[in-house]
Amino acid sequence: MSNSRKLGFVGTGLMGLPMALNLIDAGHEVFVWNRTAEKAAPAIEKGARACASLEELAACCDIVLACLTNADAVEAVLFGDKGLASVARPQLFIDLSSMDPERAREMAGRLKQQTGAGWIDAPVSGGTPAAETGELVIMAGGAKADLERARPVLEPLASRVTHMGGVGAGQMTKLVNQIISGGTMALVAEAVNFAKARGVDASRLTEALAGGFADSKPFQLLAPRMAAENFENPLGTVAMMLKDLDAITNVADGQVPLPMTSMARSILQRAAASGDAESDISTIVHHLGEK
Repeated sequence: MSNSRKLGFVGTGLMGLPMALNLIDAGHEVFVWNRTAEKAAPAIEKGARACASLEELAACCDIVLACLTNADAVEAVLFGDKGLASVARPQLFIDLSSMDPERAREMAGRLKQQTGAGWIDAPVSGGTPAAETGELVIMAGGAKADLERARPVLEPLASRVTHMGGVGAGQMTKLVNQIISGGTMALVAEAVNFAKARGVDASRLTEALAGGFADSKPFQLLAPRMAAENFENPLGTVAMMLKDLDAITNVADGQVPLPMTSMARSILQRAAASGDAESDISTIVHHLGEK
């Protein structure tokens, strides 16, 4: 493959693993590192090269992608002891995680100063189904030249990549996405719970409402899981969404009204406090009436 690249991929978890597999399928030479090494096994079985350390990975790669839990995890792999920033080879860091935009800008500046590498914040939307099929939606922030360098790498992962502005703009757009997504997920849980409580066959809701104003991707994906109480193979966890709603609250800083986001956040907080933090987001259907 003429445009294949040496890529590092850090974070082969729920979302990261299918992305790494798609990069391998696209013909790229992929080097992987994950804090829990066994989670990278499927990628290694498919042809990725395992790296024993972040230093080793950075020394092999021109571009490094990361899909990690939060900003602290990104900072640790970049600037921790023998982290990625200890090696100057990578020319570009693509962060597929979601975080506070200001943290992204701070780390991008620090990375540029230490190694000269560019930064693209490229948070994703679509959940694990879209990650598996390579049809994620990516909202990107960073310099235009850096994004053009990143596009051939992002193409196997996404149906669309939209440049939203400088570093941090992708993260800010992801927060907008999460206001809509988080609120919709809470409403879907409320609707399914209402249907079941009043004798409607909730398993048929997606069929009955398909194409109408109430229809949406979150509704189509989550309503059947909530109706059947089938929470296996998570599409995304309560903790993942709660992290983003917390970031939205912090960025708003009391200056922007967030009534719907605040309500959804309180439901997620109850779910997490009840032991469902790492469970599928659909489990919020069990926590609507809790105080």
